[in-house]
Amino acid sequence: MKILVTGGAGFIGSQIADALINNGHDVSIIDNLSTGNEKNINPKASFFKLDIGHPDVIKLFKKEKFDVVNHHAAQIDVRKSVSDPIFDANVNIIGTINLLQSSIKTGVKKFMFASTGGAVYGEQEYFPADENHPTNPVSPYGITKLTIEKYLFFYWNEYRLNHTILRYANVYGPRQNPLGEAGVVSIFTNKLLKNEDPIINGHGEQTRDYVFVNDVVKANFLTVNDTTSTIYNIGTGIETNVNDLFAKLNFISGGRAKEKHGPAAKGEQLRSVITSDKLYKKFNWKPSVKIDEGLQITYDYFKSKI
Repeated sequence: MKILVTGGAGFIGSQIADALINNGHDVSIIDNLSTGNEKNINPKASFFKLDIGHPDVIKLFKKEKFDVVNHHAAQIDVRKSVSDPIFDANVNIIGTINLLQSSIKTGVKKFMFASTGGAVYGEQEYFPADENHPTNPVSPYGITKLTIEKYLFFYWNEYRLNHTILRYANVYGPRQNPLGEAGVVSIFTNKLLKNEDPIINGHGEQTRDYVFVNDVVKANFLTVNDTTSTIYNIGTGIETNVNDLFAKLNFISGGRAKEKHGPAAKGEQLRSVITSDKLYKKFNWKPSVKIDEGLQITYDYFKSKI
C-alpha cells in the first residue's frame, strides 16, 4: 500500500515508517522538522518537508494518491499546551483537519491517528482505564486529541473514512527527543549521561504507564488493515512513579545522581495507567519489553550517540 506517515522524522513516526518499509509498503513522509530529525528518515521513503497545516498539503495528496494516512505529527508537550493553547490547537486540531479534508478529497481509504491514553481520560475513575473510561482531559493537549477523535467519527459518519485511533500510554525508547519538555525517560537519561541531576516535578509520586516504542510500532503495523473504525489503548497496564523511574535510570547509569525535586507542573495528572485487553483479544498484541529492559536499551542508545 501507499502510506503517508506524518511526523515521520520524529521519535515514533520514523520507526513506524521503518517497519512499514521493511514489510514492503510504499512510504512517504511529511515533517516540518520542528522537532523531528532528518537523520531519522528512512532513505527508502519519499520525504516532503511540509507543515501539516500548509495549503500545499492538498496538492501533495492529489499528486501521490495515498491509500493510508498514519498521523503522528503533533504538538506533544502538555506543558506547552497549557502555556500556549492557541498554538496547540492550531497544530493538533486545524492541522489535522487539513489532513482529513485532503484525505476525503483524494480517496484515502484509512486514517490512523496517534491519540493519548493518558491525557484524554484525565484523572481516572478506575485503574487501569479501558477504552470506555470517561474522557475528561485536564490539559489543552488532551482536549485537542479528544477533539480529533470526535472529528474522526464525523468523517466516518459523513464520508465513510475508515479510521483507527491508537491511545498511547507514555511511549519511550530510542530516538526520543532528549532536549524537549516531553518524554521524561529521554530527558532524565540525557541529564544522567551529562553527570547532571535530573529534576523531578513535584513530589514524584505521580504514576505513568511506560510502553516501549517497539511495542507501539507493532500495534500500528497490526492495525493497518483493520476496517472497524475503532479505538485501541496501547499500554502495559503497569504503573511506575517518577521517583522509581529516576531510581531505575540512576542505577543503570552507575548511581551517581542525587534525587532532586522542583515545582509541580501545571496540567499534570496524578495517576495514569491503561489496559490494552481490547487489542490483545483482537490481534494478540501485548507488550513484549518490560520497563527495566526498555530503560537499559534506551540508555545504551543515547550513550552510543555521545
